[in-house]
Amino acid sequence: MKPRRIPRSFFMRSSVTTIARELLGKVIVSGIDDVRTAGIITETEAYAGVGDRASHAHGGRRTERTEVMYARGGTVYVYLCYGIHHLFNVVTNKEDVPHAVLVRGIVPIAGLDRMKERRGGRMTTDGPGTAAQALGIHVRHSGSDLIDGPIRIEDHGHQVPDADIKVGPRIGVDYAGDDAALPYRFWVGRPDALLSR
Repeated sequence: MKPRRIPRSFFMRSSVTTIARELLGKVIVSGIDDVRTAGIITETEAYAGVGDRASHAHGGRRTERTEVMYARGGTVYVYLCYGIHHLFNVVTNKEDVPHAVLVRGIVPIAGLDRMKERRGGRMTTDGPGTAAQALGIHVRHSGSDLIDGPIRIEDHGHQVPDADIKVGPRIGVDYAGDDAALPYRFWVGRPDALLSR
């Protein structure tokens, strides 16, 4: 099928877990540094805002970093992890409801040479930091719009059968108490198979 940009209505829905699951198989396209790179989303994590102890916005926290989470769905949220990794998130839901989906992994499909160069000669993109790095995504892109900004999400017709979608707890959120066990992580069991679909 012809690539189709995902409309804002997709991101404005109220269920962050539904959006996180449905982002699997969609394609992130970046036009950063005048180079087009793209990758199929293979892993996501949902963060349910104020009531989710794993979320940066838990308890209604609003800081210079997290303020973008309160924007309308379809806004980019990028934060720095351990002072090294730039992690790409998609803000969802309506304005002032700070839901977000972290993209944890991709399968590269366009601009592979540039992606490999950004990764220092490696082509591993199965982690949130490596995926964002390969796509050229940086904290400076936080607050940009997925609809008309340098980063967008498209539907290229890659189908992910329900049987191939795995669900489990999020990674690295042990501090979140019982919320650490929530089944908010979604990933494709056979990501390489997406290239043939």
